[in-house]
Amino acid sequence: MTTDLKMLALVAGITALMWLPYILARISVSGLMPTLTYAADNDPLPDWASRAKRAHSNAIENLAPFAAVVLVAHLAQAANETTALWSSIYFWARMVHYVGYTAGVPFVRTLSFAVGWLAIMMIFLQIVT
Repeated sequence: MTTDLKMLALVAGITALMWLPYILARISVSGLMPTLTYAADNDPLPDWASRAKRAHSNAIENLAPFAAVVLVAHLAQAANETTALWSSIYFWARMVHYVGYTAGVPFVRTLSFAVGWLAIMMIFLQIVT
């Protein structure tokens, strides 16, 4: 398996786990039964849990373009050391983004998002050039 595909699998797997913290927060605030039903969410989540939910949504939104460029690079046989490097950078940028966003650390969310976007663009450039 190439580094690119391994990073894609890791990003997808971790993104699939990012819902757990805010659901556990919802259970601690509202209780298990209201969380499992369609009861109104009148109990506000802690700020960190709301940020975790938004970070998870952002991770899902960015998974699609990352997956697309990694898979196209692989299928087009354009995967190389550069795409491997930028796939790894993307993975770490998304980890920093989730933790920084959830923790509310100033500037970390924006900078790590920008690094992740740059990683996607650098992989894309390897495909089209």
